[in-house]
Amino acid sequence: MQPGKIWVADHDGVYVIRMEGDVRLTFCVSFDGFIDDMFSRDDFCSIIFDLTKAELVDSTTLGLMAKISILADSRKQLRPAVLSTSPSMNRLLDSMGFGEIFDIINEAPTTIDAAVCLLEDTEDECTTRQKVLEAHRVLMALNEENRETFQDLVKTLESC
Repeated sequence: MQPGKIWVADHDGVYVIRMEGDVRLTFCVSFDGFIDDMFSRDDFCSIIFDLTKAELVDSTTLGLMAKISILADSRKQLRPAVLSTSPSMNRLLDSMGFGEIFDIINEAPTTIDAAVCLLEDTEDECTTRQKVLEAHRVLMALNEENRETFQDLVKTLESC
C-alpha cells in the first residue's frame, strides 16, 4: 500500500483536497489546521474531495471530512463533493452516512490548474489524540451506527 498523502489547493474559492494512498491519523493536525485556515476565509464557494487515488482513509480522516461538510453547510449552505471511483471506498463512505452530508460523484476528476500544497504528518501525540477524539465525535453525531461503532474508542481516548 502506498504511503498516504493529502494535497490541498485553492483556485478562485474552489478548495480541492486530494488524498492518495493510505491516509491515516498522522495528518490530522495539519489537516485540521488547513480546515481552520479555509474557514477563516470568506472566498470559498466549493469544496471538492478527490479520493480517486486513495487506497484507505481512516476514521479520523473521515471525521475531519465530515467536520468540513458540517461547517460548510452551517456557514455557507454548501454541500461538498466527494469524487470516488472505487467500489470499496464508496461502500465505506456509504457506511459512514456520508451520502447525507456530501454529494458523492463516481467519476474521475477533471484537472484544475492551481498551486497545490502537501500537508505534513505529525508526531505530536497529545495534539493528535485531541484531533482523533474530535474527529470521532463528529462521526458519532452523524448516525446511530457510527455512535455504536466509535463509542468505546471515544471513551478510551477521553480517559487518557
